[in-house]
Amino acid sequence: MAASTLGLESLLSPLNLSSFSTPPPIAAAPKTSLALRPSPLPRKPLSSPISWRRASPQFSVRSSSTPSTAEGLEIKSVPTKPVEGQKTGTSGLRKKVKVFQQENYLANWIQWHRRYLILFRRRTTKEACWCWEVMVATFNREAAQIIIKIAAGNGVGKNSSWQGCLMSTPAVSAVIRKRKISEIKIADIQDIDLSCLGVTNSGGFSVEVIDPVSDYLELMEYVFDFQLLKGLLSRPDFRFIFDAMHAVTGAYAKPIFVDRLGASPDCISNGVPLEDFGHGHPDPNLTYAKDLVNIMYAVNAPDLGAASDGDGDRNMILGRGFFITPSDSVAIIAANAQAAIPYFKNGPKGLARSMPTSGALDRVAAKLNLPFFEVPTGWKFFGNLMDAGKISICGEESFGTGSDHIREKDGIWAVLAWLSIIAYQNKDKKVGEKLISVADVAKEHWATYGRNFFSRYDYEECESNGANQMMEYLRDLISKAQFGEKYGTHASGAGNYTLQFADDFSYTDPVDGSVALKQGLRFVFTDGSRIIYRLSGTGSAGATIRIYIEQFEPDVSKHEMDAQIALNPLIVISLYYATKDLPTVDGVLDLALSISKLKEFTGREKPTSSASADRLHSNDQSLKVFNTAVATDTKGEDFRRNNLALRSLQ
Repeated sequence: MAASTLGLESLLSPLNLSSFSTPPPIAAAPKTSLALRPSPLPRKPLSSPISWRRASPQFSVRSSSTPSTAEGLEIKSVPTKPVEGQKTGTSGLRKKVKVFQQENYLANWIQWHRRYLILFRRRTTKEACWCWEVMVATFNREAAQIIIKIAAGNGVGKNSSWQGCLMSTPAVSAVIRKRKISEIKIADIQDIDLSCLGVTNSGGFSVEVIDPVSDYLELMEYVFDFQLLKGLLSRPDFRFIFDAMHAVTGAYAKPIFVDRLGASPDCISNGVPLEDFGHGHPDPNLTYAKDLVNIMYAVNAPDLGAASDGDGDRNMILGRGFFITPSDSVAIIAANAQAAIPYFKNGPKGLARSMPTSGALDRVAAKLNLPFFEVPTGWKFFGNLMDAGKISICGEESFGTGSDHIREKDGIWAVLAWLSIIAYQNKDKKVGEKLISVADVAKEHWATYGRNFFSRYDYEECESNGANQMMEYLRDLISKAQFGEKYGTHASGAGNYTLQFADDFSYTDPVDGSVALKQGLRFVFTDGSRIIYRLSGTGSAGATIRIYIEQFEPDVSKHEMDAQIALNPLIVISLYYATKDLPTVDGVLDLALSISKLKEFTGREKPTSSASADRLHSNDQSLKVFNTAVATDTKGEDFRRNNLALRSLQ
């Protein structure tokens, strides 16, 4: 990041925060972080009867580092320099809150983006307008005031904020398509009251506080059949629960599910957005959404449960005692979209998934004869395909699902999609008749397409050097891997796998020709099973090593197996050497294994979390099975070395 001049004024002294109460220290949320990103630039307009407009894509970036003076405002320029770690990724800038609170840390990043990424003007007016997004978190409202003042200091004539500083990522995208918002120093002005709708003027500068829900709700009404959904949610024999996790979708849940669709008000759990997320961690998975999981696995559980994350773009779906993996979720939505969702009445244009996501979506694309794309992790790759009209539905195993209605992943959209599928399947059912459940829909899908057993194990906040060394070690082993090599855990031959190929995944974008290298290490077997290693940089601190394990099972009689049992042989292979000379064993629990090189490289012995593909599996159970696999025993001394890259964890 090149050094630049910050247009700052009162930011450099304590902010006037008298109108806000300071939240208490967060004791139960050690991973509390703030995610900031410039809102997505406008893309193609929707072909819908709604007036979804986009701003002119004409850019005008100033080369001078000298701030201009906004009319009637005192602007001061303060020299700055590059700040370590301000590398913007696909998730924006994601750091712990205390990092953002460092002197001028946020201001430096905002000013840099003002100069190089976001500023553009309309041909017909000198007015510049900037739209920004902050994930709900401690320091959220303070950050909003900083951003507003930098915008004013940079001569932005109009600044759009969300009421209460709350707006989900999907709703931001929807608003961009309808409202003409386009671009972005700091001014000596009073803090703006962001809790009330309307326009505040200060000299030649104005702030419009808009309704964060209305435009997004209008779009959802266009995409889905709200009458069909209302019929389902009003049934006395159907119960629904939505866990907003005290995050941004709490502002959307009542207007959409209760006020518009007629669901009971008590269907919303943790619906009040809080800066500390109620001392929780707003990730919709089996670990952090444990309250919802407990409800859905209890006696007399609701029929469908769902959760969304901090900024509203991810989701988790559960049936009664039944977990839908993100990989299965996008596949099931795609398979049912044309029948159940009016927006797709002519069928999806194409489908896409991220490389680590299971191959369930591939099979839907093949059966429906649709174009299919496998892309690196990162939503921008989906965005290019959607902009080019190549795909309509896409998803990733990290609980992100979306479509070209806004070209972003969208948590509430996914929940409405699942409600639409259940509503469509039961549209002719009378009260008292047995309803087709979430589990029924999933099992029928498996019977048609086969089941992809899938699990992911995360080693979070690893020391970066060690994690990178491990990946380089694996790449060296990949260069030696050969087609036809046998790997397995049973001398009898059961559980043996034949290597088809091993590689470091790369991707050439079919739209712009750009090339993405080193996107994950893949070990693919002839039966379609896969083991993948990848480094992720979207956490708040350090590096995260992710291990993905997948096995395809076409046999319907085996579809209800415990996922960890089905994946046991691959779990062992992913951690250790395995050959046909291994002793016969009943499963991973009886395998004696040597110390892994993951520990040698990173100091880690166990994963911090797992995303299990098991319908009846608790996350704690998954970790128990996995952690047993890393126990050592003298039997492991007889393991013969093999060139497969998975031996990195021996």
